[in-house]
Amino acid sequence: MSNNLIVLPLLIPLLTGIVLIFINRHRKLVRWVSGVSSIINIFIAASVVQNVRLDGVQILNMSGWEAPFGITFTADMFATLLVLTTALIGAACIFYSFYTIEEQRERHYYYALVQFLLVGVIGSFLTGDIFNLFVCFEVMLVASYGLIVIGGEKRQLRESLKYVLINVLSSTLFVTAIAYLYGSVGTLNMAHLSQRVAEVSQGGILTVIAILLLIVFALKAGLILYFWLPGSYQVPPAAIVALFGGLLTKVGVYAIVRTFTLIFYHDPGITHTMIAWMSGLTMVFGAIGALAYRDVNRILIFNIVISIGFLGFGLSTATEAGQSGVIYYLLHDMIAKTLIFMLAGLLIKAAGTEDTRQMSGWIRRHPALGWMFFVTALAIIGVPPLSGFVGKLLIVEGGLAAEQYLLTGIGLASSLFVILSLVRIFMNAFWGEEQEIHESAVQPSKKALVPGAALLILLVFIGLGAELLHPYIDQAGDVLLNPQLYIDAVLKE
Repeated sequence: MSNNLIVLPLLIPLLTGIVLIFINRHRKLVRWVSGVSSIINIFIAASVVQNVRLDGVQILNMSGWEAPFGITFTADMFATLLVLTTALIGAACIFYSFYTIEEQRERHYYYALVQFLLVGVIGSFLTGDIFNLFVCFEVMLVASYGLIVIGGEKRQLRESLKYVLINVLSSTLFVTAIAYLYGSVGTLNMAHLSQRVAEVSQGGILTVIAILLLIVFALKAGLILYFWLPGSYQVPPAAIVALFGGLLTKVGVYAIVRTFTLIFYHDPGITHTMIAWMSGLTMVFGAIGALAYRDVNRILIFNIVISIGFLGFGLSTATEAGQSGVIYYLLHDMIAKTLIFMLAGLLIKAAGTEDTRQMSGWIRRHPALGWMFFVTALAIIGVPPLSGFVGKLLIVEGGLAAEQYLLTGIGLASSLFVILSLVRIFMNAFWGEEQEIHESAVQPSKKALVPGAALLILLVFIGLGAELLHPYIDQAGDVLLNPQLYIDAVLKE
């Protein structure tokens, strides 16, 4: 069904970002416009989700050009749930920034860059064309380059250079893969690609292109190719790290899921086996990293790596339970990782250090922060009935159904390492004897906890309200398991 509404979640941050450039000198007005725009986008995204729930997959052919000849935006339940989650995370990070971002950064178009990053992320979820996926990736990356580098610190410049070089390399590979794909099947529309790949059968050259795309998306997601991630995610302020932790790698995961459930699912023997073993190694290396470091942010960054591996494992099972688990766990992980980085940012600011060995007894000075961190950690670990439990259970069920016993064991073992790493932060930082305040410590604003509290309520709701979310997750999983639903909606067959 054609619906102009589906492009609004992308247009609102785009127009907001442009307006913010022109009013950048008026700091209070910039904050008001950013905050109001982010709230409006949540309601728009929620209405798109409800439209898809009632009427199925929605499409929009730009300028009236029918697919596969024009630019098509496609909103199925999987994409729209991610768009809604992105809108929620974007709003939380913007309000969190009001109390944590320095004025100097705000004056360097900080809020405009955040809006453009949201444009790239939401566009990636909604586009139905693989070349436009590349364009949206680039919009997101250019905004992220700006967000990493503003502030002008030496280590920011060093890490941003690595980040830019890695992404330039992956973008070059991405364009090359798209060119070969177009040369092989003559289309770039994802639904039409699926149809054409089925018609010519997924032979050797198409499998090589699929592997090239897997390498590109693995670089974006941090699936085994995560070497750029710890440095790049450690240097920006907490609000930016929270935004990155919740969104950037997840766009790479979305691209892997979409590509290997819609386009290259005909011959899973090579590609899905590669995804499975890349995921297993990612979980192992992530677990080692999470235990090896003592810095709060480093530990949490390696927890991102573990969760990316776990999501890849869920996808590789290619079972109904595994796919539902990936959707459920992805939604949970986007919110949970954003929240934990927001809370970690306040902890580091209050302690004046990132080193957990120099923190102790902070639960007495900051009880709300401490207990919010504890409940979020339980949700990430997957303690029932919090949000991480259902997704983990479904992915493990999918692994057993696919008889991937070794990877299922690695997945369960990685959860133990997540427990150890998060409990170690909590016990070191919040428990024990109260330490002297570090000279570089800054008392964080209590108002900065409010956006985090909203995300925490959402995490609890996702866990306790799993039954309410079930029809939406089922509908999203149906399209992943039966790509013909997506193809019929786009090509109107």
